[in-house]
Amino acid sequence: MILKCTKEVKDSGINLFRFPSSPIHSIMPSISPTHPEVAIAVFGEVDSDSTAGSLKPRRRRRRRKKKEVTAEQKLASKYVHEWAFGCSEPCDSSVSRVLFELHSHSKFSDGFLSPAALVERAHRNGVKVLALTDHDTMAGIPEAIEAAQKFNMRIIPGVEISAFHCPGDERGGEQEPLHILAYYGCHGPMCEELEDLLANIRAGRYVRAQEMLVKLEKLKVTLKWEDVVNTAGKGVAPGRVHVARVMVEAGYVENLKQAFSRYLYDDGPAYAKGTEPSAKYVVQLIHRSGGIATLAHPWALKNPVSVIESLKADGLHAVEVFRSRGKLAGFSNLADTYELLKLGGSDYHGRETGDESDLGSVYLPVLDVFKFLKLACPIWCEAKTNILRRFTEDPSHESMEKIMELHKVDYHHGCPSIACCGKDCFGLCLLSSLRTSEEIQNVELQNIRFKLADTVISNLNSR
Repeated sequence: MILKCTKEVKDSGINLFRFPSSPIHSIMPSISPTHPEVAIAVFGEVDSDSTAGSLKPRRRRRRRKKKEVTAEQKLASKYVHEWAFGCSEPCDSSVSRVLFELHSHSKFSDGFLSPAALVERAHRNGVKVLALTDHDTMAGIPEAIEAAQKFNMRIIPGVEISAFHCPGDERGGEQEPLHILAYYGCHGPMCEELEDLLANIRAGRYVRAQEMLVKLEKLKVTLKWEDVVNTAGKGVAPGRVHVARVMVEAGYVENLKQAFSRYLYDDGPAYAKGTEPSAKYVVQLIHRSGGIATLAHPWALKNPVSVIESLKADGLHAVEVFRSRGKLAGFSNLADTYELLKLGGSDYHGRETGDESDLGSVYLPVLDVFKFLKLACPIWCEAKTNILRRFTEDPSHESMEKIMELHKVDYHHGCPSIACCGKDCFGLCLLSSLRTSEEIQNVELQNIRFKLADTVISNLNSR
């Protein structure tokens, strides 16, 4: 059977005929780059029943016996269930699937659905854990958390940060745009430096969109600025998708794909750069703010090996390798080589064009989810400890509002709104939200809980 390169990989911008300078043979020792059919498929998908280099006709598959569940998978499944639902799965069940969706967008960036509608669609598709990862904003997280209550879903606050990578010296060389996904614990990053960074990127999007319109005007594609702003929506920084939508509505192109392939692709005739920071800075900032840094859609990069190798040294935690059609073997091998977690998601935008993956369509093996949570939970636990420590030092109403910024209500226990019962409710919410073993076993976090509990009880008794 034949290693194949899908059309998506061909269109992604990967240099398919030039091998990176990195040690590719150590990553894929069985593949010879001199073989023309194999050379174009190094970072593409691999048929599950393929043999490298074989050009024989594909034989009819035999039915395979269902693989037995290993003890490691059972333990991993139990841990994932406990994290997602607060309880383990029935002991007589096999490894049941908890569907994670780790890459999605709402109308707060370039998606088409509201966060509430996104959550509802995810629920219909069987998703139990949803990460909302809008571009350069976390403004949709509160609405997603509130909507998830009635479905008993868990929301991972996330963001997809625009950045650039330069080989070697960051001040020289060709800049390559890329995106870094950041995943946070239930209370978000609580980091003014990150908030300032995202605000600066969003401000740069307005300038960038105006530059695109100037370039399009020179190409005899005339668009109105107010149409782009209105398409983006109130308070939403306009991006390429919004410009493309206006192009479709004005009749210059037939669809979004055509707008990108003709005008708006990276370094295309109407492409413009924004005010994105370096990927190195972004990864390090995600570290400092208590998040998990993941390289998004590496198959779209010109030189993914160089980028992954460089960002690993800066602290990158994970890389996307799973797509709706399965695992990309080349990037899976890269993740193994650089000891990175293997993640993935649909990158759903809600375009309803029939050419994008739906929410929940990407299968993440339970062992990979387990490894993600085992890495993330201690980091998120430490972040929560720091948040509560600051609150005990400054238990003001302003401090409370800042901490509860993502939470209109407590989505785990149906607690009344914070506005109704103030700091007492806030303290009770935090005290009841310790669900992971890492949080339960954290001595400092437990001590802070007791201190907050005493404060809450004293306030209640004094009424």
